[in-house]
Amino acid sequence: MSTAASPHPSDIPRRMVLMGVAGCGKSSVGAALAARLGAVYRDGDDLHPAENIAKMSKGIPLEDADRWPWLSRVGEALAAGTGPTIIGCSALKRAYRQHIESTAGAPVTFIHLAGTVEVIEKRMKERQGHFMPPALLASQFAALEPPGPDENATSVDIDQPLDAVVEAIAAQLGGLRE
Repeated sequence: MSTAASPHPSDIPRRMVLMGVAGCGKSSVGAALAARLGAVYRDGDDLHPAENIAKMSKGIPLEDADRWPWLSRVGEALAAGTGPTIIGCSALKRAYRQHIESTAGAPVTFIHLAGTVEVIEKRMKERQGHFMPPALLASQFAALEPPGPDENATSVDIDQPLDAVVEAIAAQLGGLRE
């Protein structure tokens, strides 16, 4: 049981995206954060068209044309949520985040899971059965535009235990407003 104060239910954003490069922990953090907040978590990888998965499985980076339909699906899933909803989605560029929010039709809180290339590469090499190969990590970092101070976003360092990452996010959510 957590000893940290839980955000008041009215402080929990209704639409959240856990964002960051491949291997930063979106799925693990998303499941744990959803349990902590009483939210629903959806893995954005499940919203990718089959063509995108096939490309990435072959080590081919996605281009913007590949990403727009996927980003639309992420926004639509956020719009369809009936309560607090968290989706794991790289959302690497400001334009992608704007598209997600526009498609959702309401404010979206972005939570950037930030880490160094070394930390994330180590994690990617240790995970099993994921379609995204470590070879694509450089292209992810090259595309990453961390959220600016004018965006409805927060950032947390992932180089700490999962529970600490989740608690850091929960503590920051009270200061974010939709």
